Amino acid sequence: MSSSFGRIFRISTFGESHCPAVGVVVDGVPPRMSLNEADIQLQLDRRRPGGNKLGTERDEADQVKILSGVENGLTLGTPIGMMVNNKDQRPGDYGSMNEIPRPSHADYTYQMKYGIHASSGGGRSSARETIGRVAAGAIAEKYLLAEHGIEIVAWVSSVGHHDSTAVDMETISREQVDANEIRCPDLQTAEKMVAEITAAREAKDSIGGVVSCVCRNLPAGLGEPVFDRLEAKLAHAMLSLPATKGFEIGSGFSGARMHGSAHNDPFVKKGERLGTTTNYSGGVQGGISNGESVYFRIAFKPPATIGQAQQTVDYSGIETTLEAKGRHDPCVVPRAVPIVETMTALVLADLVMLQKVRL
Repeated sequence: MSSSFGRIFRISTFGESHCPAVGVVVDGVPPRMSLNEADIQLQLDRRRPGGNKLGTERDEADQVKILSGVENGLTLGTPIGMMVNNKDQRPGDYGSMNEIPRPSHADYTYQMKYGIHASSGGGRSSARETIGRVAAGAIAEKYLLAEHGIEIVAWVSSVGHHDSTAVDMETISREQVDANEIRCPDLQTAEKMVAEITAAREAKDSIGGVVSCVCRNLPAGLGEPVFDRLEAKLAHAMLSLPATKGFEIGSGFSGARMHGSAHNDPFVKKGERLGTTTNYSGGVQGGISNGESVYFRIAFKPPATIGQAQQTVDYSGIETTLEAKGRHDPCVVPRAVPIVETMTALVLADLVMLQKVRL
């Protein structure tokens, strides 16, 4: 199983949804960097279940424990091990589903690949696995801000048929994003999104959405053509997240409908560097950052586990009705916001370090 990510700033996550704990080992963090558990807890608190009425009823404190690599508030340059205990577990909720692969879930594919699958909670395919990513990414965020002033902000830009457009990517802050429970800074659209998720929950159904992300103050030169282009690394990171189904950067698919004369980003002098008057490229040209803000969007499908009765078959092929139990998000995008931010930080920290090696 592939549970590691990155080349210099490298992480390896471990744990299943209902095992005793989940966590991560982080390699490549520079020595003598100020770090404590509170730095990491900020993003884990934003990700944790039970945070608001729009998410799962599973209530986990998700308190991180640093096991190694940090002493007296400073990193040692050695691997940093971190762990979060699973406490609010109800494996009994899944007893009736052990013999029935949930439609559009990973039960069947894990069983086919490994000949076994976790008996409850989705195992490694559960969003609980992302705790290790968020903990490691919080370290990467701190490094990027200190070294380059790089800012990463994600927000919910779509739920169902409701799209947010009134967002200024150059000024949006996490404080604005967290001002409401849906994490959409467009307040009028946010109300419609909340209503859509609430309706899905009441119908024992689920709904999908889109998370947008902007990265500001990136230096030009990040990205490793041709196979590890910046946008390719970001796409790899985002599509490795549970429930993701699409990634687009800059103009994305809408750019396919434009002429080159409209889509090209003309260069101008911006202080001591060249910049562009528009940013349809999304801050990336030839797989390398050009110094403009990098922005992209990720599509998340509706959560697969729903409370409605579904006609399906068990592992032996016998027709049956599945009425799933357990506690599940009716929409994942509000909790996906910090996950997107921290996965982005992991990509950028690795590429910054690779560029430093080259120079």
